[in-house]
Amino acid sequence: MAKRNPVVLITGASRGIGAAAATLAARDGFDVAIGYVKNGAAAQQVAEAVRRRGRQATIVQGDVARLEDIPRMFSHAEEQLGPITALVNNSGITGPIGPFARIDTATIEQVFRVNVFGTMECCRHAIERFRRHGIPGVIVNVSSIAARTGSPNEYVHYAASKAAVETFTVGLAREVAEHGIRICAVAPGSTLTDIHATAGEPDRPQRVAPRIPMGRLAQPEEIAETITWLLSPAASYLTGTVVNCAGGV
Repeated sequence: MAKRNPVVLITGASRGIGAAAATLAARDGFDVAIGYVKNGAAAQQVAEAVRRRGRQATIVQGDVARLEDIPRMFSHAEEQLGPITALVNNSGITGPIGPFARIDTATIEQVFRVNVFGTMECCRHAIERFRRHGIPGVIVNVSSIAARTGSPNEYVHYAASKAAVETFTVGLAREVAEHGIRICAVAPGSTLTDIHATAGEPDRPQRVAPRIPMGRLAQPEEIAETITWLLSPAASYLTGTVVNCAGGV
């Protein structure tokens, strides 16, 4: 029987950091399941980029805020590509930018549904499958430098959600290390994606760049390189670790 390629499921992979991670994972030998919520055409473009790297790809629609979507996403990925060996929890939202007093309860709840509950449930399903197939799997959770800075007057609710992701990453990694499963997180700084426009402030990159010691925002590929390195054998002794990739912040 021919040896299977490793398989990674990346949530929120139709754009930005997730799309860059999908392409770089293909470069590193992974077949890739590309999760998306709405933009199937963009997800297909990412899939084509993966295939141009000589690897298999499938797209899978699902909203991690809807916990009932998650088992279907994993099942589809495995039916198309084989057992999942890695997971990147990249899906995340900020909600609008502004002081906490102006953020409504529904926004806070939705941010936690996507960023925290979605990440936790995806980890649960990945670990179940790793153990079922005897796979020493790897999970990378995408956090944010906001977990450390708190992001006052911008999105402290989002920062709190990412702090929860980091604590969860450390604790769960220690629980499953004996099974050969590694779990790490990457905490990007401000990155040139459409997350700023989605949050209602497309000019935010120009506003925040002077605060960054390196004087600029990250390119999505720079964050994706960190993610894919953590997926690789080069990071085989890292688990329960949060890697800051934030230009010195």
